[in-house]
Amino acid sequence: MSSVPNPSEDPRRQPRPRPRRVTVGHEGPVLVEGPVEVVDEAGNTHVSDRFVVALCTCRRSRSYPWCDTSHRRRVRRGDRPVPPAEDTEGPGRDDVP
Repeated sequence: MSSVPNPSEDPRRQPRPRPRRVTVGHEGPVLVEGPVEVVDEAGNTHVSDRFVVALCTCRRSRSYPWCDTSHRRRVRRGDRPVPPAEDTEGPGRDDVP
């Protein structure tokens, strides 16, 4: 006697999982919809159950592979540090003995 397959067990009838959304910015972290498991170059697995995680791309994060916004503190190529504003209210250089 042949068995009739149950349609609910047919993998073609199962709902497809929604694909993960990954957002890549110009100078920031990669945002990934979670939960996620990240395997680093050493083979270590890092797990987060947050609804969105930020993956570090600058490698300056103290909590790598997660972004801790360390990229905000570095000077970008082409950017020059802003010189301090001159103090117009206090004594000037000519007033110092």
